[in-house]
Amino acid sequence: MSTARATILSAISEALRPRRTAKTDPAMISAEATALLTRVPPTRPDRVSGALEATFLARLAQPAIGGSGERIATLAEFPDSVRRYLAANGLPSALALPPDPALAALDWSGVTARDHIATDELVAVGHAFGGIAETTSVVFHSAPISPTLFAFLPMHLIVALPADRLWGWLEDYACVAARTPTPRNVNLVTGPSGTTDIEGTLVRGAHGPGHLHVVIYGPPSPRSAKD
Repeated sequence: MSTARATILSAISEALRPRRTAKTDPAMISAEATALLTRVPPTRPDRVSGALEATFLARLAQPAIGGSGERIATLAEFPDSVRRYLAANGLPSALALPPDPALAALDWSGVTARDHIATDELVAVGHAFGGIAETTSVVFHSAPISPTLFAFLPMHLIVALPADRLWGWLEDYACVAARTPTPRNVNLVTGPSGTTDIEGTLVRGAHGPGHLHVVIYGPPSPRSAKD
């Protein structure tokens, strides 16, 4: 190593040494993290406002997103929402159901529910980890009870989304994810899949579901998109 290079690297190392020591202080780390959070709201674009559920559902229905959704009181009502969706869209009363105990315990009478998903599945349901109003995204964490393929293979995906895990902004989800056991796979699904690669014509279902219906359930979140 040349003398000049060694001098430069030594100076850099010396300059960083006090910061290394300071960064090991938990109180200082916490204070710096808190200070960074105070800088976030002014940098956010004015994309969402008001109640998170209303914001999410309104944006989901916009042509740019192209999904649909509804609000129910409890998860027990989810099968009724699914049956309504199937009837409204002229679909058979059959679907793929992930191995989620909360979903399996519901009353699926009148619907043929399979515990596996085919590559050409017409309809499947899912149970989201949460949702983000800013991007109108549904968040899926992979797990034995939440296989990743359920979010990609069906033409129609009907998702149950807990209201208390609906966040206003992407960084709000990131804060929660940082305190959550890391899954092998995280997928943010924003509306139906679509592409205009061929002659500028919109084709739905190119890389995932061609239709996305989100059903928000549970006690409403007290937060708003401005929080």
